[in-house]
Amino acid sequence: MPRPYKMRRIYGDFEDIYYKPRGKRMSELEEIFLEADELEALRLADLDNYYQNDAAEKMNVSRQTFGNIIKRAHNKVADALINGKAIRLKPDVTGRLRCRGCGHRWVEAAYAQKNSHCPDCESDEIETEILHLPGHRRGYRHH
Repeated sequence: MPRPYKMRRIYGDFEDIYYKPRGKRMSELEEIFLEADELEALRLADLDNYYQNDAAEKMNVSRQTFGNIIKRAHNKVADALINGKAIRLKPDVTGRLRCRGCGHRWVEAAYAQKNSHCPDCESDEIETEILHLPGHRRGYRHH
């Protein structure tokens, strides 16, 4: 039996869905899928310039797991850029969490167990902000 996933915290707000080479139709392109944790690892390591130890701590995973995630993400992005493939952002999340104590917001990958404490202030006063979907209203749900 495989080891269960450790909860991975996702702080980025990823809204764009596709990036593709210019001048080609989507129907002509092969897609590369970036998962929420891969996208977050790219953001922390390459955009925000965190060291792997610090980024791993922020995502609530081991340094080795973070290294595996960032390597997977780099390979996917390189494949897309070099081989002219579309990149589809697939942030598999269901809602954004918000701490009622300090107001901090974050997202956890949908396949991970949900956290019961704020990563900043450790408060257990957490609510889920339901992401806006067509036909639904935005709201909060207390854990």
